[in-house]
Amino acid sequence: MRLSHYRIKPLDEADIGPEIRSMLGDRFRVGPVPMIFRTIGRALKAYKRFMPWGGYILSEANDLSPRDRELVILRTGFNWKSGYEWAQHVRIGKTCGLTDPEIERIKRSPDTEGWSIEDRMLLRATDELTEDAFVTEQTWLALDFLTEKQKMDLVMTVGQYTQVCMMLNSFGVQLDEDLLADPDLQK
Repeated sequence: MRLSHYRIKPLDEADIGPEIRSMLGDRFRVGPVPMIFRTIGRALKAYKRFMPWGGYILSEANDLSPRDRELVILRTGFNWKSGYEWAQHVRIGKTCGLTDPEIERIKRSPDTEGWSIEDRMLLRATDELTEDAFVTEQTWLALDFLTEKQKMDLVMTVGQYTQVCMMLNSFGVQLDEDLLADPDLQK
């Protein structure tokens, strides 16, 4: 976590209105409302526009497989040093087929031994996007196992989660009680 305190105070659970609850995806409707939504909910008009786009990225409308999507989201979160994003998506990634060794490997280079060529290219594209906001021609061509729409979804997923990481880090969103801090993302 970059900050040990919030800069934007999350809404208290008692202050979460039906507008905020109604836009939560199924995954987040059980239990307390996660800190990210309690924080962004302070800007209700932005929250109402943010949620459908984030919902697209996490839905079946995104043509990346759930596993590939989570691989990309986790690498994005790690590259932006977003402790909250990482913790939330480690849990989601495991439900989408990522293993503990793969999750640990995401923290290293795309060239780390153990990745398939396809995983390596997804990670490399993510690194290029988070370093230079551009997928090089060489990497784009190496993504030939993806459809055009999947390539678009790859770029849009990294873009969406880059924005999310900026908000989480800058607003000081703290971990929900059921999330674990990763020691590699401590300040």
